[in-house]
Amino acid sequence: MSSILHYIWLVIQILIGYNLVLPVVFYLLWLIVPKRKLQPAFATERDYAIIVTAYEQTHTLGVVVDSILAVNYTNYLIYIVADNCDISNLHFADERVIVLRPETVLKSNVKSHFYAINNFKRPHTHLTIVDSDNLVDKAYLIELNNYFDSGFSAVQGPRKPKNLETTIAALDAARDVYYHFYDGEVLFSLGSSAALAGSGMAFTTALYRECLENFNFSGAGFDKVLQFEILKRNYRIACAPNAVVFDEKTSQSGQLVNQRARWINTWFKYSWFGFSLMVKGIGRFSINQFLFGVMLVRPPLFIFLLLGVLFFFINAIMLSWVAVWWAAAFILFVAGFLIALVHAHADKRIFAALKGIPGFISIQVQSLLKAKDANKRSVATSHFHAAKIDDIKKEDNAN
Repeated sequence: MSSILHYIWLVIQILIGYNLVLPVVFYLLWLIVPKRKLQPAFATERDYAIIVTAYEQTHTLGVVVDSILAVNYTNYLIYIVADNCDISNLHFADERVIVLRPETVLKSNVKSHFYAINNFKRPHTHLTIVDSDNLVDKAYLIELNNYFDSGFSAVQGPRKPKNLETTIAALDAARDVYYHFYDGEVLFSLGSSAALAGSGMAFTTALYRECLENFNFSGAGFDKVLQFEILKRNYRIACAPNAVVFDEKTSQSGQLVNQRARWINTWFKYSWFGFSLMVKGIGRFSINQFLFGVMLVRPPLFIFLLLGVLFFFINAIMLSWVAVWWAAAFILFVAGFLIALVHAHADKRIFAALKGIPGFISIQVQSLLKAKDANKRSVATSHFHAAKIDDIKKEDNAN
């Protein structure tokens, strides 16, 4: 009996510990796998609907729209879905900007997206989703086009930080860099798909409608459902590293607790998607589905880090040789994390903030304790930064 318990204990540790090591394994494979070169974009501009969703707050919409209108592209319309918003002072002179205010409160990203789709002024072939706190790079649509021209039907770009003024904001940005590199660039280069991030993503309108139009969805995590629907059809989501949106990072602890509680809730709710995709991937011999499934079953970063620390100390107290393996796994994880930051040429404020990781993890533990009731919390994330792209780039250059 003791032998059986011993093996069960080892299996539990392996199921947690591999999460520390796998990113570095994927990175080493990424180094040797040939990188796909995209074909030059065709001359014809695809017709984009740029959907900007806002809930309760409108004060950042002006600079968001300004950044979109400044893109090096002409064939698009902007649809602002102002859900439960006062739009009396929301006026745009450019006729390409359409402001939509639903008659009833939608309180849902997906419902807002389809409210825009059902009110399209023309049949757009493609759509891209932008949050009300985002800004887009001037080359955003051109970069997306490159991937659609290469045959992809879904594309995700990186979300770079718009603000780094607090330790929390900088660590939130560090987390984004880590996930974009390993769950985006690396996973895509290995033949799988980039994980969706909620905004800065684009699709053919037909694919988006096929995946979500008849899906009865409520609560947070629509991007988790959407990427599963795309992957179960064995489409690949392309990673477009130069299709940049600038995203407001969480800067206050209370805001972080509510946001992470919703995210943790969605992981527990949808982690089974990963097992489903792994089974499909094995059955179809699909690297795309299998690797993406492996990524989806991984628990949130702070959970496997805390469990790893716990298992290390248990083994150390028991004077078990396994403690050495845990120490080695943590060294590899730290190396992998730093590799992601260096690869992204992360702002020095992000590196300086790494000393605040223990406090950042403690806040996320609070989020874990509140995850059960996460969807009862406000769906609105407060936005505090309405900076323009030029201001962000000047600040980056200064740092």
